[in-house]
Formats: sequence, C-alpha cells, structure tokens
Amino acid sequence: MRALFPTPLRAPDGAEAGGTASLDNLCINTIRTLSMDAVQKANSGHPGTAMALAPVAYTLWQDVLNYDPADPLWPNRDRFVLSIGHASMLIYSLIYLAGVRQVKQGKVTNAPALTVEDLEQFRQLDSKTPGHPEYGHTTGVETTTGPLGQGCGNSVGMAMAEKWLAARYNKPGFELFNHHVYTLCGDGDMMEGISSEAASTAGHLKLGNLIWMYDANRISIEGSTDIALTENVGERFAAYGWQVLELKDANDTAALKDLLAKAKAETTRPTFILIHSVIAWGAPHKAGTAAAHGEPLGVEEIRETKKAYGWPEDKSFYVPDGVLPHMQQGLGARGATARAAWEKLFAAYRKDYPELAAELDGIFGGTLPEGWDADIPTYEASEKGVASRASSGEVLNAVAGRLPWLLGGSADLAPSTKTLLKGEQSFQPKEWNGSYAGRNLHFGVREHAMGAIVNGMALYGLRPFCAGFLIFSDYMKAPIRLASLMQQPVTYVFTHDSIGVGEDGPTHQPIEQLVQLRATPGMTTIRPGDANEVAEAWRFLIAKQDGPVALALSRQNLPTLDRSRYAPASGVAKGAYVLADSKETPKVILIASGSELSLAVSAYEALSKDGIPARVVSMPSWELFEAQPQSYRDSVLPPSITGRVAIEAASPIGWDRYTGFRGEIIAMHGFGASAPAGKLMAKFGFTPEAVLEAARRQAR
Repeated sequence: MRALFPTPLRAPDGAEAGGTASLDNLCINTIRTLSMDAVQKANSGHPGTAMALAPVAYTLWQDVLNYDPADPLWPNRDRFVLSIGHASMLIYSLIYLAGVRQVKQGKVTNAPALTVEDLEQFRQLDSKTPGHPEYGHTTGVETTTGPLGQGCGNSVGMAMAEKWLAARYNKPGFELFNHHVYTLCGDGDMMEGISSEAASTAGHLKLGNLIWMYDANRISIEGSTDIALTENVGERFAAYGWQVLELKDANDTAALKDLLAKAKAETTRPTFILIHSVIAWGAPHKAGTAAAHGEPLGVEEIRETKKAYGWPEDKSFYVPDGVLPHMQQGLGARGATARAAWEKLFAAYRKDYPELAAELDGIFGGTLPEGWDADIPTYEASEKGVASRASSGEVLNAVAGRLPWLLGGSADLAPSTKTLLKGEQSFQPKEWNGSYAGRNLHFGVREHAMGAIVNGMALYGLRPFCAGFLIFSDYMKAPIRLASLMQQPVTYVFTHDSIGVGEDGPTHQPIEQLVQLRATPGMTTIRPGDANEVAEAWRFLIAKQDGPVALALSRQNLPTLDRSRYAPASGVAKGAYVLADSKETPKVILIASGSELSLAVSAYEALSKDGIPARVVSMPSWELFEAQPQSYRDSVLPPSITGRVAIEAASPIGWDRYTGFRGEIIAMHGFGASAPAGKLMAKFGFTPEAVLEAARRQAR
C-alpha cells in the first residue's frame, strides 16, 4: 500500500526527533543511535529499519508489552517477534535498555542478558549479538529470525499455542493464559509466500491474540519497492479476515498506542497494523534510500544524524542518564506486577487443579508424564506386514493418549500420513465446529507455513508434529533448518518415502530428500524398516528434547520381522545395529534402511543356506549411529570386513562412508517413473535377486 501521508525524511531543523525532549524521546533516540553505532563499528548490518522503527518498538515495549525483564521465562508473557531479523540491533537495544536478565541452563540469573560491551561486539565472533537474532543464544529473543517470513509463521504458531493452553488449562477464576503475540514485519515479509500462507491460516483460525505490525518503509535492497510490490497489502489482509489498521506516521506514538488498544480489543480477528515509516529517519542524506538498508551510514552521516537528533556528536554507544531507570519504571514495573499476580494465581490453581498444574510443569520444564510410553504396541511377525505410515499412526495415537500436549496435523494429508489423533477435536474456532483445545491441526496445503507454525508451537514447550509426503519436505526446507538451529523437538512425519509411491510418478517420488535431511546439522532422520522399528523410533523421538526428528515412512506394506529370530528393534536408538549374523566371520555385510531392509534379510537367508557367512545391519538413522562410540560402530561394521552392500531406494550420496570403495550401493541414480510399485522396484534393481547377486560378488 502506498503511503497516503508520507512522513518527513529527516528531523526538522533545530528539533529533536519526535519533537519533544521527553524521556520517551530520549529512549527512542538511544535505540536509534545504538543501532547506528553498532552497525558502523561492525562495518556490517542494517541500521535504517532500526532507526525508523525505534518509536514503534519502544512504545510497544514500554507502554503495552506484558513482559517482566526480571523473568524472561514467565509463561504468560507477551511474545515479541522481530520477523525482520536483519534489524537485530533494534531488539538488542531493547533487551539491554529493558534490563532483561540472563537465562543459563534454563534458569534466570541476576546477570544482564546484554551489556553495552555486548552491543559493541555486534556481529563479532562469539558475541551475544549476532547478525540476526538467535533463540537460545541471546536471552530475550523468542525465536530465530532472519530468513524473511519465518518469524511471521512462528508468530502464528505462538498464537495457536496460547489459544490451546488457554482452552485446556484456563478455568473459572483462573485465567492463566491471556497474552498476545506481537510481530514486527516488513516489505520483504510481505513479498515472501510463507507470510501469505501463515496470514491466511491465522485469519481462518480467528486468532484474536495475534498482532502484526507492518513497516511499510517502501525500501528494499534494490531500491524502492515500487519495482516489485505495488499491491494494496492492507486490502490483502482484510481479505484474509484480519482487522486492518493504519499508522500514518511511525513517530506518532500516541496514535500507535490507540491502535494497539484497538488491536487488543479485537478478540475474533488477528490485527494487521500498517505503519508508514521512513528508513533511517533523521539521516540528512540517506533517509528514505536503499543506502540505509544494508550497510553502515558512514561516520559523517552518523555525525550529522546525531546533530539532527540533538545528540552528542562525538559519543558512541552513549546511553544518557535516566534512560535505564525510565524503562524500569514502565515496562519493568508493569511486568513485575503482572508476573507476581500470575504466580499467586498459579499457586492457587495448583491446589484446585493439581493434575492440570502437573501437566503445565511438564510443558514448562520439558519433562514427560510417567508411563508416557506404556501403550506403545509390540508387533507380531508377519510376512504381509504393514506400511510404516500405518504402524506410525498406531504408535502416535498410543503415545498421544498419555501425552496430552502432543498435537499436530498435516498439510491436507492426514488420511494418507495416518496422523489423525482419534477421538480428539480439531483445533478450530467454534464457528468452524471445532475447539481451541483440539489437538488435530489442519494446515491446508501450506507446507512452508506449517513448518514455521509448528516451530512457534514448540517454542511454547508443546510437542508438535506435522506431516506430509517426503517429496514435499522441499517446501519446508527453511523451517526445518531453523528448527534444527533452535534445537526444537519438532517431529516431521514424512510418508511416501521412495519410488514405492508407485503410480504418482517421479514428481512424487523422493530421491534426494533423505540426503538433504541428513545433511542438516542437528536433524535426526529415522527410516524404520518394520513396525517394531517404527515403535522404537517414536520411543526415541518423544524422549528427545534437543532437536527435531524426521520419520521417513513407507506407503507400501513392510514385512514385520520375527524378533525371536532377529535382534530386537531397540537397536534403533543407536542408529544401526546387527539384525542378523553368522557364527563365522561374515564375508559380506548387507546394510539397509526402511523398505529395503526386507531385501537384505532375504539375501541373508539365501546366503546362509548356501553356507556363505553374512551379516545384516539395519541402519535407520545415520545421525544416531555416528553419535555412538567408535568401538560400537566398529562392532557393527568391522573395518576388516570390506565386502559390503548398501540398499536404499534413494540417492546413493553418502552411503560410500559405510560401504567403502570396494563395496556396492544399490540406490537410485535418477528420478523414478509412473507405474505400480512392484514394477518400479524391479526396473530399478530393488529385488531379492539383485541384492543377492551383489552380495555374492562382495563375498568372493
């Protein structure tokens, strides 16, 4: 949307920015100058947006945000998401000025989260102030942002989490959860498709606790956004079902407070506040230009800008007396009062609702209920077997019955991914015949937003899962990467994991996706070979609290192995284990994952009948195997045994680390084709005969 009332490009001659000499204005200009100085010292960064939005961010924090800097873990705090993560100095300045306390190992300390010295180390090695905000790295940062649109998606998940917590745990006289989620976003967010997916979801769900504040400064790296963004963004959000408000001048803090009050008063729609700002407001030559977006202003421009603000021109990282106490008297005092009242309320709640309070303790503390895995089934041997997507659905439901905060859904594929929680309501407003206490989420065909939304929910301590076909993990690459970076325990249920998809053809048959997942630091990928391995995969991933897990599951049936003949499936927790062995030293080791495990077993049985000693290694997870001691890895794959065959209906990349140069890899070397699964397996060499032939060659 074009600005109908453009703000001035610089401070008026002889006046300070904002037109007053008040303490509020002093704080705003402190944020602006700290941002300018930090970017200049680093010789890298984005000063202009932080300067433009300083009045907006400050007003939100000082006058509206329900947040106690002395306890940044308080569960009912408002969440602030800086989706425009490149403007990171904005949030770093706020964290410092607000006096947010440092969190270490899950405990709040008396030390400050950031100091002026930390601001001076902006973008430097091992500093607390990296180029884009990182959750867990800097206390006060609620989520990792930088890739545009991701923070928008996270904020929708956060708003959904608050709605779910309120619906399940609030009781008459005990309104434990009633906070809001505020997101600062910009033109880049509005251009990214994920933001549209997330906004559409939020509008449908009527998330009245969600407020986006859109900085329409009309500048991107290449220049004016007129070259790429000319639509009426406000009307777009109105069509999504949002309340749309407009702030004509980012410096008008009184008007902003009125708009934020209207946003909080609207309980049945999310609110979109369109804010007209000027990037690098007050800079005499670079205000309103692309030059202020992604590079330092320069020493002389900073000097002149400070002069325009009425600021000491020769001081860097200057924090005037009165700024810190003023924020403590506003945000700090308000937050402390609200937190104390909440803690008193929760203490009374614990007496009246001890079981629900214990659940909340688990959510806040990252612990699991006793006996959470008691109903996980054990599967009897069956040659026909069951598809791993089907056994996964059974195990998921068994766990969900004892883990109330396990919730999730799929990108319009629950019947195919088998991820519907039986007997549970849909997470929907009552107008759509659901409940905010529902545990079945419906993301629609929005994989990208789905990934970011579940990240936001995980940041609340919930255990969310999301599901889709493995091929469409491509659409989720960014949020998967960020879940790994933030070490959030999100579960991805990816089904239809190979050419076994069959007739849908190469557009739906994953080849390179397993490589991509395995290449992501912090991600654990598990491709179980039968129903009991599926059960053990879920047992492992639910207990894991420090990173995401992806399950790669089959569409077609997998034989359920006879565990009285073969090793127990508990070996899944170590990533790879000896499933079947010979009494003699093996001449060949057959290594496989997923649906190809049964091919390895078939070849092993044939070799054993012929008197050829062989070993089968089930390897559902490379990451878990690599985390084991070298002694264990050598016991599974003895270096002295060089005859090896790896079988996986996906890309061969990486398997040579387990087969060595002498071994063979039976894998996909191109895309698949459209045909029944059995025909495809034969065409591409995934047959008992082909595996046996390769094994015989390796055993020579």
